[in-house]
Amino acid sequence: MNNFALIRQFYKPVQPTTKFWLDDVTYTEFCPAKELQDYIFCYWQLKTSYKLSEPFTYRVVPDGCIDIFFELSKPHETFIMGLCKSYEEFSLPESFNYIGIRFFPSIFPHIYDIDASYLYGRFLDLKPVAPAISDFIAGNICAVLPINEIKTRLDDYFSPILTKKKTVPDKRFFEALINIITKSGSVAVESDLTTGLCPRHLRRYFQYYIGDTAKVFSKVIRFQHILNAKPSQQSLRKNKLFFNAGYYDQAHFIKEFKSLSGLTPSQIFTH
Repeated sequence: MNNFALIRQFYKPVQPTTKFWLDDVTYTEFCPAKELQDYIFCYWQLKTSYKLSEPFTYRVVPDGCIDIFFELSKPHETFIMGLCKSYEEFSLPESFNYIGIRFFPSIFPHIYDIDASYLYGRFLDLKPVAPAISDFIAGNICAVLPINEIKTRLDDYFSPILTKKKTVPDKRFFEALINIITKSGSVAVESDLTTGLCPRHLRRYFQYYIGDTAKVFSKVIRFQHILNAKPSQQSLRKNKLFFNAGYYDQAHFIKEFKSLSGLTPSQIFTH
C-alpha cells in the first residue's frame, strides 16, 4: 500500500453542504482518478442555481487540508488556502461557480516543496505560490467546459506530478500524523507522539507540512471526527460523544465546536 493511502483510509474531511441553503446554492464533491485518490481528497464545485437576490456568505471550517480554487468564469484568477484553526466566511456575489481542488493534509507541501506555515490562516493568489498550476488552469479550464471534462483535464495534469513522488516526509513525522488521524485527534502530544522526534523537530515538521503544531492539528481532526459522526442532539446528551472524543466536558465541547464551525452542535446536527 502506498504510504499516503493511510491518510485516505482513515480520514474524510467534511465541509458544509447545501442542506442549509435549499435549492439556490449547490456544493458537490467529485472523486479524482483512482491513482490520485491518495493525494487529492476531491474536486469540488460551489455554484448558484440562479442569480440570488443578495450576496451569499459561505462558511469554510477547518479540515487540515490545502485547497486551490477559482471562479470558473475567471480561470486566470486562482487562489490557494491553507490550514485555518477557526471557521472562515467568504462574501460571494449573487451569482458564482467555483471549482476547487482539496489536497489531503501534508500532501501539497510535500509534493511542491512549499512551507505550509506560509499559507496558514490565509487565502492567497496561487500564481506566486505555484505558477505552473496557475498557468495550467488559466490555459486549459474555461466556463464552457462541462464538469466531467474539467475533472478529466485536472486528472491528466496532476497524475504524472503527484504519483511520481512515492516517498513520504520524514517517517517519524508521518507516523505522528497518522497517529493523530487514526485516534481521531484524541491524543496527548507529549506522550502519544513519541516517534523519535524531539518536541522542537516535531513542531517544525508539523508547521512545514501542516501549517501549525501537532496540538492544533489534533484539535482540527477531533472536530472533523464529530462532524463525520453526525450525532443527533439526543445521542450527544445520552452517549457523551464529547467525552470519547477527548473533550473535558460538555461546555468545553460546545465552546470549541462553535469556535471551529461558527455554529453550536445543536445548530449543525438538527438540520
